[in-house]
Amino acid sequence: MNLLPSELIRSNFSDLNDPAILLDGPKFRVLHRTVFEYAGPVTDSVNTLHLEPRTFPFQRTISAIVKVLPSTRMRRFSDLFDNVTHHFELSVEHQRLEIESRLKIQNLPLDVPQSSRIATLAEYHGDDIPERTWVYLQESRFVSRHPEIWRQAIDITRGAGPAVFPQALAIMQWVHREFRYEAGSTHVNTHLEEAFALRRGVCQDFTHVMLGLCRAVGIPGRYASGYLYNGPRDHLVGAQASHAWPEIFFPEVGWIGFDPTNNTLADERYIKIAVGRDYDDVAPVRGSYKGSGTCKMTVTVEVEKAD
Repeated sequence: MNLLPSELIRSNFSDLNDPAILLDGPKFRVLHRTVFEYAGPVTDSVNTLHLEPRTFPFQRTISAIVKVLPSTRMRRFSDLFDNVTHHFELSVEHQRLEIESRLKIQNLPLDVPQSSRIATLAEYHGDDIPERTWVYLQESRFVSRHPEIWRQAIDITRGAGPAVFPQALAIMQWVHREFRYEAGSTHVNTHLEEAFALRRGVCQDFTHVMLGLCRAVGIPGRYASGYLYNGPRDHLVGAQASHAWPEIFFPEVGWIGFDPTNNTLADERYIKIAVGRDYDDVAPVRGSYKGSGTCKMTVTVEVEKAD
């Protein structure tokens, strides 16, 4: 795949005085439904959700509805990473819990500013990296600084030259080439080191591996979760389900998504919900309850283009 700097940057929704931007940007509808069915009555269900996106530079939320059944009051707030977060508690007995979000969002097409330094930036300097990005160079729950990860990152980037973009591109291509997408080979709590040894996994594992490799050579990387629109002519892996990809920070440009699962940059087909250090910060649904240990979970995701 030939990825040139001219393919990288999109317009920003801050420039809304150009009607062509709003007309050209594709709109999508997303339905995400999670149903828990318990073998017996449960109580004291406590849950945190990341199902509603905030407005990102290249994406805006037109509408967002998040609801749960049985009905209960939800608290909406921003977490430490500015993600829109919902929290609710159910003290009454129930044997079924349904959590649903319905979104309509608009993305922007690619647009290239001539002043971008993204392809030639040789290294990061202290003044280039805002303080808020330093957390994306550190270890996190699922991403460690294992010596083997560091050695592999050095080998991958050695021939890529000093510029950051070719290094990140080389890491993405290596993960895509060396790892096999295999559903069921890992689980939601699989650590980077386990996936690295297995050389297989799903988008969550591909993302954790790339983040570990980038951080090992001093490239700030964060975890992005969301969805992927797979058009009628596309054959992208991860559509019609929750998807994940890394984002790399570039001074003067911001965060750019690299998807090692599909070996492509995150363009207007990608619908971003939340960002963090790794999956632990952005899980769509996370909770606990008291009662039966037997639970059947069903997840449905539908992504379609809106008129």
